[in-house]
Amino acid sequence: MSWTNFSHIRLLRYTGLFTCVCVSLPLLQLLPSSWGGDAGVRSPWGCLASNAVFALTYLALTSRTGMTAQGWRAQLVRLLGLVVLTGSAVTMGWASRSGLSAMLMVVISVVLPWQLPVLAGLVWMLGQNLMLIPVISSYMGWTIVTAFLQVCMYLGMSALAFFTSLVARQQTEEREIQRRLNSELRATRALLAESTRIAERMRIARELHDLIGHHLTALSLNLEVASHLVNTPAADHVRKAQATAKHLLADVREAVSELRQDDAVDLTQALRSLVEGVPGLMVHVVTPPRFSVEDPRRAQVLLRCAQEIITNTARHANARNLWLNFAYVENDLLCLNARDDGRGTSQVSPGNGLSGMRERLAEFGGSVAVESQAGRGFELTVRMPLGETPALAHAPARFDPPALSMG
Repeated sequence: MSWTNFSHIRLLRYTGLFTCVCVSLPLLQLLPSSWGGDAGVRSPWGCLASNAVFALTYLALTSRTGMTAQGWRAQLVRLLGLVVLTGSAVTMGWASRSGLSAMLMVVISVVLPWQLPVLAGLVWMLGQNLMLIPVISSYMGWTIVTAFLQVCMYLGMSALAFFTSLVARQQTEEREIQRRLNSELRATRALLAESTRIAERMRIARELHDLIGHHLTALSLNLEVASHLVNTPAADHVRKAQATAKHLLADVREAVSELRQDDAVDLTQALRSLVEGVPGLMVHVVTPPRFSVEDPRRAQVLLRCAQEIITNTARHANARNLWLNFAYVENDLLCLNARDDGRGTSQVSPGNGLSGMRERLAEFGGSVAVESQAGRGFELTVRMPLGETPALAHAPARFDPPALSMG
């Protein structure tokens, strides 16, 4: 994986964990063999326990679930996790009678921009550093003013870590927005190319019908008249030319009919543009052999539904795989079944994305149904009536196997 594509969240997580390990190295002097010496600490067991609690809580908060979980319960868990981090850091400083707690608070400052709004994170960072003043004053024997000046130094390092992490978070969000816009642009461009192709086919069909068809009809009529006016030796050649003109006119009419018939929008390329480059999510797409929709508005709605499903899965589902299965239930009904391997939920609360999807589908008589269970991911079914007339006998079949798969 190239550095330009490396996840900022993952990189910061590993860096914070590395810092936590480095901060913990001085605790090696608290091994049982050295407890009998002058370690200069209040509670060796308190140091070790607070360090272990800090590391485990940090790993939980910076996990994929901890970063992407939504809802008031997830926010409450985040707050409790931050409280545990801060408490264990302060306990580390008190038990070890050292500045290790300030170093751990630098690690907390890296986590804050991903867990809290900016203002709340700044207040939290300031508050946790101010909590160190009585701790430092107690074990160093300093005055409050001297301890405050020492904390200001630690606060500067925490601020640097906080704003570095904040910039990384903003860049990650902007990068994801840009990726979605680019994918939508590519999909729209593919639809535009399809519309241009269809318009060009219709123009060619009209030219064949209006110009060549007209002249061939006139030629057939003139040959019909000529067959009655010429002598017998020439009449045979005139009749052959007349038959050739009729066959040619029939071929032109059949070509025009086929050009006019295949005027549906092919969604394959547009859908492929949507699923490319989704960070942290593998999208598997299965489509029929002839995946096309005659109405451009319905085609746009289907693409927007697919885009909304991909976006919601990447943001909230904590999934690694998403399966999108497009299939024609009938000649006039298209079904999209989407499922992921995320955490799921026992209660589905429709958000703006799902509500907007239902509104778009309702305009064309479509529907959407959502099923989910905790630990079993989400499953969503979209049904879209196509409003198309039955296909002609020589049209490509929609139900011929095998299906096209894009992963």
